[in-house]
Amino acid sequence: MKFRVERDVLTEAVSWAARSLSPRPPVPVLSGLLLRAHDGVVSLSSFDYETSARLEIPAEISAEGIILVSGRLLADICRSLPAAPVDVETDGSKVTLTCRRSSFHLATMPEGEYPPLPELPAITGAVSGDAFAKGVAQVIIAASKDDTLPILTGVRMEFEDDLITLLATDRYRLALREIPWKPAASSVSTSALVKAKTLNEVAKTLGGSGELSIALAEDDSRLIGFESAGRTTTSLLVDGDYPKIRSLFPESTPIHAIVSTQELVEAVRRVSLVAERNTPVRLAFSEGLVALDAGTGEDAQASEELEAQLTGEDITVAFNPHYLIEGLSVIEAPYVRFSFTSAPKPAMLTAQRELEGDDEDNYRYLVMPVRLPN
Repeated sequence: MKFRVERDVLTEAVSWAARSLSPRPPVPVLSGLLLRAHDGVVSLSSFDYETSARLEIPAEISAEGIILVSGRLLADICRSLPAAPVDVETDGSKVTLTCRRSSFHLATMPEGEYPPLPELPAITGAVSGDAFAKGVAQVIIAASKDDTLPILTGVRMEFEDDLITLLATDRYRLALREIPWKPAASSVSTSALVKAKTLNEVAKTLGGSGELSIALAEDDSRLIGFESAGRTTTSLLVDGDYPKIRSLFPESTPIHAIVSTQELVEAVRRVSLVAERNTPVRLAFSEGLVALDAGTGEDAQASEELEAQLTGEDITVAFNPHYLIEGLSVIEAPYVRFSFTSAPKPAMLTAQRELEGDDEDNYRYLVMPVRLPN
């Protein structure tokens, strides 16, 4: 095999494909990237039995062929090369990369032992990449980081006609985001549970490429695929029944408070500096005001007041400051609305464009309060 390609094109392609490589591959060949030079393009593939990635880049092909080479090492080398065309050529069991006066010789792996990549299922529909990336960023904050409950490390994707609903929870907070999409069939009603980490990678790397196609297998392969701008990722779905969390969002909330989003984020960050590990920040809402405070007794204490618009009776609640800041930070609107049923019950955060008027409920973040001592 022999080809020439621009350094930036190769580096970006190798880095993207190498993202799917497992740090602890089940077999050595799965630490490799499969490069296939053919018909004026070089295709790059990675696979770890759970997720796969593949793309094609244009190249000047002098000799067609296939090689399997260490993906992480190749990515590191490509990033270090000068900005000039790169020549890649095999020599027996080695592959040589030459760029100006730099030359690297890498051992190849037996490509015959590399497993076949799963095929992309039939396209189920398409969604705006930007909207999808934004929605994923808003919900994955609520997905669990604890692998002892694998189901909660996933994001549930519900496809219902022309709407995708993303749901995530770690038992202490819930996030829900609705995104319009264009289904391939006139009527769609299905769901998939995808690892939050995988969905985050897809959103980050494919979300900015325009339209994103989503492919959900209709057989028992438990596979979902994403495709945009010639790049394809597939992933196995997470096993298990996701908890029915939609019902936890309150239908009616008699108490509402509206606060400037950015001012509240900054205030919570300041006040929480004195909050020791696992201690909450308290928010006391009254007419025209929200008072924040943290710290108790002989320890350091902090307090701050912000303007707030309250509808309903005064209410004091306490939150884990980390959970509160994460929820506020993904709300892009100038104001945030807190909706309460009562102090011990979860509070719902939604975006509010104007100080007056209705909130935007396409994104909802429900966070459990910390019980205050009597």
